[in-house]
Amino acid sequence: MARVMGLNLSEEMLSGHLGPDEYAHMVTCCRGCALVEACESWLGAQTGVTATPPPGCCNAALLSRLRKLH
Repeated sequence: MARVMGLNLSEEMLSGHLGPDEYAHMVTCCRGCALVEACESWLGAQTGVTATPPPGCCNAALLSRLRKLH
């Protein structure tokens, strides 16, 4: 998801914009998400960088915050 939004989470962590606990929380949320199939379909349909995550993304707020920093 981050890559499709033009984000590199490793770089975000190195720059201090994303903490290790936030990253771990993102992974946990994604793993437990009920919308995995819809997310995979949405990701597969993207042909370029998008400014917003799909509807219902459990990490939407954090991803959008990181996106706005760039």
